[in-house]
Amino acid sequence: MPITELLEENSIKYGNDVALVEVNPEVKEVRRVTWKEYELVESAAETSYRRQITWSVFNEKANRFANLLIERGIKKNDKVAILLMNGLEWLPIYFGILKTGALAVPLNYRYDPSEIKYCVEKADVDILVFGPEFIGRVEEIADAISKNRLLFYVGQGQCPSFAEDYFELTVNSPSTSPNIILSEQDNAAIYFSSGTTGFPKAILHNHESLSNAAKVEQNHHGQTKNDIFLCIPPLYHTGAKMHWFGSLLSGSKAILLKGTSPEAIIETVSNEHCSIVWLLVPWAQDILEKIDSGEIDLKKYDLHQWRLMHIGAQPVPQSLIKHWKEYFPHHQYDTNYGLSESTGPGAVHLGVENIHKVGAIGKPGYGWKAKIVSEGGSEITQPDEVGELCLQGAGLMTCYYNDPEATDEVLKDGWLYTGDMAMKDKDGFYFLVDRKKDVIITGGENLYPVQIEDFIRTNPKVHDVAVIGIADKRLGEIAAAIIELKPGETCTEEEMNEHCYGLPRYKRPRKIIFDEIPRNPTGKIEKPRLREKYNASALVAAENQA
Repeated sequence: MPITELLEENSIKYGNDVALVEVNPEVKEVRRVTWKEYELVESAAETSYRRQITWSVFNEKANRFANLLIERGIKKNDKVAILLMNGLEWLPIYFGILKTGALAVPLNYRYDPSEIKYCVEKADVDILVFGPEFIGRVEEIADAISKNRLLFYVGQGQCPSFAEDYFELTVNSPSTSPNIILSEQDNAAIYFSSGTTGFPKAILHNHESLSNAAKVEQNHHGQTKNDIFLCIPPLYHTGAKMHWFGSLLSGSKAILLKGTSPEAIIETVSNEHCSIVWLLVPWAQDILEKIDSGEIDLKKYDLHQWRLMHIGAQPVPQSLIKHWKEYFPHHQYDTNYGLSESTGPGAVHLGVENIHKVGAIGKPGYGWKAKIVSEGGSEITQPDEVGELCLQGAGLMTCYYNDPEATDEVLKDGWLYTGDMAMKDKDGFYFLVDRKKDVIITGGENLYPVQIEDFIRTNPKVHDVAVIGIADKRLGEIAAAIIELKPGETCTEEEMNEHCYGLPRYKRPRKIIFDEIPRNPTGKIEKPRLREKYNASALVAAENQA
């Protein structure tokens, strides 16, 4: 069924139940909310700002926006872009777009003006919806993008002169369903890849992909009406939204937390009685460090209802989960693997029953198939041989929008070629080795950075690490480990080299660099930035020596 039908059903079955809660620890004062349908929960000045909506209000807001869009000429297969920070408006706007038969086009909140312009034009966007955080960026390109497009501003206070006020427009729109007939094969959304080199690709999904993601999520994590999901990552990304789809399918409450500090996460889990939390590796590491240091005292919080902690978006160090279970022995744990091209998480997942296999990304998810292929394209059936991971299932993208050449590179005979190098053990569990483009070839030997990174993370002084290839005249490239230490820790290159003696000689980094590790909003290390920085440094050093 189209994903919009799940919202309609929840508004009928659970209309008066809370659907979404927004919590912002950074805002302490109570602010006036102009829409009467929003319920602002009054609280003491020292507590977080909080507001919530029910399933019926959620659906009504989606209907209001859908009817406004239709009034402005939006029809099936038109596109409406969303440039918003997480908040109560985000999901009603998303579903309002879908209810018209148009495509929702979520945009990364880190995009600069040129990237926003590129994505708006690449996806043939008709309307851009943006929040107050983006006024300056949108204003910079408003003249260029508003000639054939409408700009809607979603925020309290003065609406910019180059846009129209979303709140004023929708408050008078009908709250009844627009009754646009949709099928699973109708296009639903364009997501942009989170790649960190060049401009991102536009990934087209239909309603079947989105509905399938909801089924996969609930099958993996067993969401019931009584569960409460804590959503922290940005909703523009498939990872956050497709995990939330489990709440949509079960009609359960979700908390949208604006902030990633360890204290805010633990406090929100306690105050909101969250039972499911999806974390990125850096957030889990930060929480553990705060508990280790005594800055977070778990005895001060009510965490008994927290049943599941799961992680995705990147390889998960075994040492992290072992450490986590020392503090939270009753937690179920899962890890999920996926790409925006496969509707986000769940194409491969570990499964809560397989914690003994921590380190693996798991087995094919609900309704998914996976295989590993060689460089020549033949399937690898022997265990522990490295090849490219390929996926097949109902959640695959339709194509890269308006880019048949790029589509043909990754979609072959119904399989998605992920670009990730993996291997499968004798028990059928898949292990992610590295991104194909991140493999380091040194003296003809393939090095997989993730394996080296996992080892370096066992050093208790290390907060984060990224291993990259740096150009070398003799060997082609060498492995360099960029290491971010925990706050207050000191370490020398000699100490770290001694730690790396535990690795086979050919896997030991030839260069140790202490620096901060940049990550994108979904937690992935931005290795292209590091390669650019340190290959440039190596080039300058070589020229100076010459």
